[in-house]
Amino acid sequence: MSKGKKRRSERALAIQVLYGLSFIPVDSPDDLRRAFLRSPHHAGRTEEAALSGYAFTLVEGVWGKSAQLDEIIARHAINWRLDRLGRIELTLLRMAIFELLFCRDVPPKAVINEALELSRAFSGKEAIRFINGILDAAAKAAETGELAAGMPGGDSEIHQTRENRIHEQ
Repeated sequence: MSKGKKRRSERALAIQVLYGLSFIPVDSPDDLRRAFLRSPHHAGRTEEAALSGYAFTLVEGVWGKSAQLDEIIARHAINWRLDRLGRIELTLLRMAIFELLFCRDVPPKAVINEALELSRAFSGKEAIRFINGILDAAAKAAETGELAAGMPGGDSEIHQTRENRIHEQ
């Protein structure tokens, strides 16, 4: 399986786990790991392999930074409150913005394209343009450094986290 197809399936798994967590939240990193490992998509994989994969990187990152990601989404979702967004759309946006900011090895256009593909698979048609608009605005803000300035730890935290994730894989 090519790296792109593997990443797509890892993203799909991450979306499903994160969506499930929107109904049954967890309170600790240990609970997060257990919830992730309960996913039926881990058949034939060791616990170590599952937790070292890209899907868990996304799940752990989105879970740990959801408040910051929600602030960014709210900033770019003009005339929309987060509580009006569907859970799957909010989950897709969180994950894509996490990738935009913290997964430096993934080009922004690829992040947006993958989020739109996931939206086609898991969401309604009407959500695609909305998701695309928010992600495009967030990608431009990240490119100019506007988002990094608004994140705790600023740009250096984002770059450090991205570099750590790349080297861990």
